[in-house]
Amino acid sequence: MQAVPHDVLPPDPFADDPNDPAKEIAALDESAGEPISPEERTELLADLSDLAVYQALLEPRGVRGIVVDCGECDQPHYHDWHLLRSSLEQLLADGQMRPHEPAFDPDPANYVSWDYCRGFADGVTATESAY
Repeated sequence: MQAVPHDVLPPDPFADDPNDPAKEIAALDESAGEPISPEERTELLADLSDLAVYQALLEPRGVRGIVVDCGECDQPHYHDWHLLRSSLEQLLADGQMRPHEPAFDPDPANYVSWDYCRGFADGVTATESAY
């Protein structure tokens, strides 16, 4: 593929504009790829380990994944097991999560919260240790 010389391209319509909408995108790119702290790495590894346990316990019971209440849009976000694992692994590797498509028409009855998962796993552990 042949490169197009810069001087042949049309001028930037937002050049020198203080309200340039691309500045927000550039700011995101500047923070992209920052390494995560050792504490964040430890927490992410623990979350990935917990996620594997939760999936093993709950997927056979028909639970498709985890629902998270978004603080930015005040809407619940439904994450299938594989999507959440992929996002956490991406965060671990790159220091940020890539954008993804939301679940299509999810049935809220098929998703549980992280706290529910933790409580369910604790209940199974307590029950099994009683025998």
